[in-house]
Amino acid sequence: MPLPVHSTVREDIDSLQQPTLDPPTPEAWQELRALGHRMLDDIFDDLATLREQPAWRPMPEASATALSLPLPIQGRPAEEVYRTLMKHLVPYTIGNRHPRAWGWVRGTGTPLAMLADMLASGLNAHVAGGRQAPVVIEETCLRWLAELMGMPSQSSGLLTTGATMANLISLAIARNAKAGYDIRQQGLQHCAHPQLLVYGSTETHSWALKAVELLGLGRDGYRRIPVTELHQPDLDRLELQIEEDREAGHRPAVVIANCGTVNTGAIDNLPAIAALCRKHDLWFHVDGAFGALLRLTKEYAGLVRGIEEADSLAFDLHKWVYLPFEIGCVLVRDSQLHTAAFATQASYLEEAEGGIMAGGLPFADRGVELTRGFRALKLWMSLQVHGIDTYAHLIAQNMAQAAHLESLIEASPRLELLAPRPTNVVCFRYTRPGLDDVALDALNRRLVIELQESGRYIVSSTVLDGRYALRVAITNHRSQMSDFTALAEDCVRFGDQLTS
Repeated sequence: MPLPVHSTVREDIDSLQQPTLDPPTPEAWQELRALGHRMLDDIFDDLATLREQPAWRPMPEASATALSLPLPIQGRPAEEVYRTLMKHLVPYTIGNRHPRAWGWVRGTGTPLAMLADMLASGLNAHVAGGRQAPVVIEETCLRWLAELMGMPSQSSGLLTTGATMANLISLAIARNAKAGYDIRQQGLQHCAHPQLLVYGSTETHSWALKAVELLGLGRDGYRRIPVTELHQPDLDRLELQIEEDREAGHRPAVVIANCGTVNTGAIDNLPAIAALCRKHDLWFHVDGAFGALLRLTKEYAGLVRGIEEADSLAFDLHKWVYLPFEIGCVLVRDSQLHTAAFATQASYLEEAEGGIMAGGLPFADRGVELTRGFRALKLWMSLQVHGIDTYAHLIAQNMAQAAHLESLIEASPRLELLAPRPTNVVCFRYTRPGLDDVALDALNRRLVIELQESGRYIVSSTVLDGRYALRVAITNHRSQMSDFTALAEDCVRFGDQLTS
């Protein structure tokens, strides 16, 4: 029975202006609405003029100071805070939205997807599951993606922050499925079972090393197989290593295949690795961070043949679907194995026969996060508005741009390719007669910085066979063919200046 409240006390409570973070009056709502419209106009103006802006500019110390403020005990007007951000934040990001941004493998974002993110943020849906429209949208997106990748219609999946988390989830499922015992119950401590082993090539992304450490498999449980001149794993060496490990009493469990390596964009022989995994009863995982999306195209889908045989597949949608960060995807062939790796029960999360909790929390049962934002909306809306054909055309366009840059490098006496170009990644260096590799490495390191600090280009670098390389990875819907012609010309011009 509730405690009685004296009527005068109740009246006093009801008359109080109780605080909220919403604007307190209609006039304050109008002020915030006006600021919101101004912010939207400003960001649209910024996006519309990206080509006229520097690709990157160094952040002055004054801006770092303006943003590194003491802890704010008392607030200040939103418009004043926004002016600070326009001056000190907006001009000084990593530059990945620019048409000439090709460093690492980063996404560019789109205006439409930005609006979808704004709507998703306004709705602030908690997408662990439950009876709500955001769950329908995410399940729909996962069904679309499974169809695009040739995975079975009954496949399971999850939208993640990116491919690193998608790969980690995949490896956790594979570990549990191939352990040979109840690893969730017994764990790995004082383990009397054979050592579980994961196989990848020396070109596999660094996520794999983090994952084996985090999942308790250890670096000793990660076999790195040498690659051929095409930067693909030597499959004879891989099979020999698997057989030797099994004879030594270990338990080979997972092979990680690369569908677009970060260094050179190489794609492993996916059909052959799939067959090898079936032969040896191993989990076939494909890291398709950006390369998996080649399957959307008619021209290049053959490069990723075999991806549809994966037990699990991870890829990003903020790369070759060009969406704003963060959105990646994991698809899992066997839905029961997927949920078996993560599903938990708690009275406060119990599935109900009706109401909000009808259907339970399926996404919470497919990964480590219970709290999940509505990241599916920008994908759903973008695919609805633009259509798959548009993305296929843009991906093919990026591939053509990479081929164009490759041809310019091959035609230049001052530029040298340092790796084959199977996809959208071009690795090369400036060269000059009389300079040895040590001198060329130092020169090209300086060239990367010059290109970045000029504000004209964002390129990154890597080391291939001991040689320092400029690395151009093209996942940019804003780039034009002329941008790559200009890059080749400026690499020569800047290189000549550095050696004069």
